Amino acid sequence: MEQQSKAPQDIRNVVNFLRGSAAGIKVRVGVLNGKRIDYFKGKSAVKALTSPAYAKLKNVPKVTNEEEAQSLLLSIIPFAFFLRVERGAPSGSAASSPKTLQITQMQTFVPTDYYAWFYEGSQWTTYLGGLAMVAVLLAGVMFPLWPPIMRLGVWYLSIGVLGLIGLFFALAIVRLIFYIITVIVASPGIWIFPKLFADVGFVESFIPLWEWDLPKKKTKKRRVEKAEKGKGVASGETSASPSPRIEELADSGDSRPSSRQARVEEVPDED
Repeated sequence: MEQQSKAPQDIRNVVNFLRGSAAGIKVRVGVLNGKRIDYFKGKSAVKALTSPAYAKLKNVPKVTNEEEAQSLLLSIIPFAFFLRVERGAPSGSAASSPKTLQITQMQTFVPTDYYAWFYEGSQWTTYLGGLAMVAVLLAGVMFPLWPPIMRLGVWYLSIGVLGLIGLFFALAIVRLIFYIITVIVASPGIWIFPKLFADVGFVESFIPLWEWDLPKKKTKKRRVEKAEKGKGVASGETSASPSPRIEELADSGDSRPSSRQARVEEVPDED
């Protein structure tokens, strides 16, 4: 767009930050004029501009509070990087279909409203990925023309990758067999590499070496509920009926159904 080309560099840096993954803005998909388009909620952008990640950026307007963040986002709207939209009904028959969007006439910034992106961000990663894909395809097609030494190296590399995959499956089977044996011999059992399938880094997956399969501790819960008061509460009056308090008793350890009960007692309302 012509308006986007007139944006100063500091505003463009802010938009690139908001459009990137570092901002952490939840991007939704909607339908505008029959085309799919990304949009976000205003308060997500405010939260991104007040985050520590934005504070580390250089050559961007300084933001110290939410009011300054809203003012900055309002100043970006005239450059049409994003525009305020109204969200309507789903575009399809299913409830999970993308919502229909419509651009509003009054363009202002309200944290509770939605804004559609008309900027795709930096395209250098897309171009680089396209070039890499073309290079891989050409290399695969021209594999018979490769020198013998390169083809031999690719063969060794493929064998090494398959060996690593096979080693991983073998390790998973061995740790499962070892766990079953330790459950019988030394309950509650021992896991080798307990974080092997956890969402951690490669090195952290093998730390610690082993760990007991201890059950998670159950925390005692206590819930206090008060009955709803009548209209007299709003005017300063107190309900005459006492509020019931429901207290959950801790498990006594017995397996009988009566080991967990609820005790109801009447207590007076606090002034």
